[in-house]
Amino acid sequence: MAGGRTHIIVFANEKGGTGKSTTAVHTAVALAAAGKKVAALDLDTRQRTLGRYLDNRAATQRRIITPLPMVDYDTFDPAKGEPVEEALTRLADGADVIVIDTPGRDDPHARAVMAMADTLVTPINDSFVDLDLIGEVDPETYKVRRPSFYAEVVWKSRTQRAKTHGASVDWVLLRNRLQHVEAKNMRRVAEAIGDLSRRVGFRVIPGLGERVIFRELFPRGLTLIDLPHIGEASIAHVTARQELREMIAGFDLPNEEHATSTLQAGGMKAAVG
Repeated sequence: MAGGRTHIIVFANEKGGTGKSTTAVHTAVALAAAGKKVAALDLDTRQRTLGRYLDNRAATQRRIITPLPMVDYDTFDPAKGEPVEEALTRLADGADVIVIDTPGRDDPHARAVMAMADTLVTPINDSFVDLDLIGEVDPETYKVRRPSFYAEVVWKSRTQRAKTHGASVDWVLLRNRLQHVEAKNMRRVAEAIGDLSRRVGFRVIPGLGERVIFRELFPRGLTLIDLPHIGEASIAHVTARQELREMIAGFDLPNEEHATSTLQAGGMKAAVG
């Protein structure tokens, strides 16, 4: 993006069920809708959620014969013998951004792309179960005892990138499914996250709330960017789209002002139309 170089965004979390693939797909499509040339790579050869989502999107575009913001994508297959670095180089040709979705487990290819990331996004749900991935919490005081194994993995990846490329990795913790009702447990989680962020060096931004609409959109490969094609948009759709716009803004990507203003204008049109 900046200086003609492809910006690499990696969505990584060794725990499943955190909305990682959903946020990766929505990020890729949102940036494509904003005029970016976007490529995506699915490293989860087993589940292939991102790849299947974009397969469904391509099928929907053929069916409705209407242009949709599209993403050039591929699913990484180690059996083909192509190193993940070469797959990235191939996809990066002409792309402004590459969005990479990794499997919800420790994976050598995921570690490789984490070391190449410009922006590393770790989605978590607001619970101590998810927080345990990043830091160990005292059961009595709820204070952080020490960073976890995964935090150490990220630290090593960032160190490796700094040595290899002379650049730092922007680690973003994405708090998905935030509850609107303030609860004691949520405050404790927030305090622990704040403590960890100062100790291991990540930023915290709000993600997407859990909504049935995300599960409903998958079969057609549609996203919140595609409100005109969803049918009758409810307040929940418009609210979720606003969450998406704020999430993209929180990533603080190069030349992002145009992307977020485009999303905002589109959201207003959908809300009024």
